Amino acid sequence: MHDPINTRVFRTMVATTALAVLVSGFLAPWRVTSGLLAGGLLALFSHSWLKNSAAAAIRLSATGGTAQWRLAQFVLRYVVIAAVIFAGHTLDLITLPAVFIGLSSFVVALFVEAVREFYFAITQREEAS
Repeated sequence: MHDPINTRVFRTMVATTALAVLVSGFLAPWRVTSGLLAGGLLALFSHSWLKNSAAAAIRLSATGGTAQWRLAQFVLRYVVIAAVIFAGHTLDLITLPAVFIGLSSFVVALFVEAVREFYFAITQREEAS
């Protein structure tokens, strides 16, 4: 099923990451730029993995299936993210603050979506979707 809000949030995350990496490429050391890129890509990965696992968990609970595998996938997502951050930091390829800023692209996307919804609620005096 195509969800327009999810699509807009994902596209805003991509745009935020691309803009941060582009600006950082000119203004910051390469480890900061690679940290922003790694964090942004991890945020995109996490967002799509969470969306898919949550949808599958809902389907399983609706049909009465066990959700143990879905719970394992939920935890595995954090293990993968932590492993990538640990490896990048250990190899001195990224800076941790830049990774955390890159991971925050989801927060920026939610604020952009909230401003969009607020704008349409004010200008059209109705609920936007």
